Amino acid sequence: MSSEQKKPQKIIPIKAEGQENTVSFYEAHKKIYPRSISGRFMKWRWAMVWLTQLLFYGLPWLEWGQRQMVLFDLGTRRFYLFGYVLYPQDFIYLTGLLIISALALFLFTAVAGRLWCGFTCPQTVYTEIFMWIEHKVEGDRSARIRLDQSGWSAEKIWKKALKQFLWIAFALWTGFTFVGYFVPIRELGGELLAVEGGWQIFWVLFYGFATYGNAGYLREQVCKYMCPYARFQSAMFDKDTLVVSYDTQRGENRGPRKKGVDYQAQGLGDCIDCKLCVQVCPVGIDIRDGLQYECIGCGLCVDACNNVMDNMHYPRGLIRFTTENAVVKRWSSAQILRRIARPRVLIYGVVLLALSAAMVFSMAVREPLKVDVIRDRASLARIASGGKLENVYRLQVMNATEALQKYEVTVTGMQGIELVEGQVVEVDAAQTRGLAVRVQIPYGSAAAGSHPIEFEITAQSGQGHVLEKSVFLVPR
Repeated sequence: MSSEQKKPQKIIPIKAEGQENTVSFYEAHKKIYPRSISGRFMKWRWAMVWLTQLLFYGLPWLEWGQRQMVLFDLGTRRFYLFGYVLYPQDFIYLTGLLIISALALFLFTAVAGRLWCGFTCPQTVYTEIFMWIEHKVEGDRSARIRLDQSGWSAEKIWKKALKQFLWIAFALWTGFTFVGYFVPIRELGGELLAVEGGWQIFWVLFYGFATYGNAGYLREQVCKYMCPYARFQSAMFDKDTLVVSYDTQRGENRGPRKKGVDYQAQGLGDCIDCKLCVQVCPVGIDIRDGLQYECIGCGLCVDACNNVMDNMHYPRGLIRFTTENAVVKRWSSAQILRRIARPRVLIYGVVLLALSAAMVFSMAVREPLKVDVIRDRASLARIASGGKLENVYRLQVMNATEALQKYEVTVTGMQGIELVEGQVVEVDAAQTRGLAVRVQIPYGSAAAGSHPIEFEITAQSGQGHVLEKSVFLVPR
């Protein structure tokens, strides 16, 4: 049962001039001051912060040959991904990647709840970084509360100013890095220093402002009120999904006690009601109220509770990652693991594996050459010199390799058919070239109508071979 179900909404009377009995159903937002904690899950969170941010900030600066390793160049409509050059025609790969990502999210959620939210979501990662900066500048939880509640002083002014400066600098660097995935990042730096490139400046400031606002101020409100995943996650949960859970049977009744006393004789459970699990929670919920949609599955309450249990010399696991069935039926870890391979998880896993294999195979056998053949509609057919019938075509040849290529063009499909010129075309690395070709047949060698023909384009280097169909028109 969620906290919203267990706790009725507060109705706060508001008296306005000339109006009585006015009530507000909205409670003013209260700032959350998460307490610092150490433990296994906090270490995992920071490991994921380092991993994700090293990838995000580092990839734009890495080179592959003579270009940026990862670059989605919108100006030239080319997308460079390691050794691949993708064009808008390769949009199918983006579609496949999005489908695989969605299925992976469904799989991980069915197995272990909101792991994405708790450890790798950008909102979670940047909020953790901004809170770390706040902690280093303003102090621990109690120091931050005292600072915010105190009046303005020289200490408060310089601490708040330093925090804002570091937040803004980090947010702008994040915006610069983000735009660096769409504009060569080394060129982008020069453009910004010279105050050139209006749209680049706009997006650096926009993304920087979004990072600053979301991670610095909105924080848990994004997860609780703005993120749609929190709303539909329950459709992917079942009673065998691993979630952060409070063991009610073991913890109740709550209450303080001295270390070493027989608390069970006093009718108390293992929970000493220290509220550390609430104080460390980045979204400010009490996990002891049961599973709630606000919970992002970060596990910090598990670390806090385990530390308390160690100090009290009680067994760990009063709050732990477990399943609803395991809590009710008192399952062992082995029994929990056996329930992971249930039908829903197996179906997600098989489909995800099949799509991933298909994606990898498709990329491996992808031809680094694309050709479009368009008939010249201005001239359907004409009699050329030498008494031959001629059709004109335009070939759009796209070289998806990173080296200059020479392509041989041939045509087949009709008796005596031949190319008048343009049998060999050169295309620069990662470039597109349009080529007009004239195709002729002996006059009278074919009946009137539309006849299928086939263009064959082959790279002399062996990197590309494409067959494209078209028609040859013979007038009546």
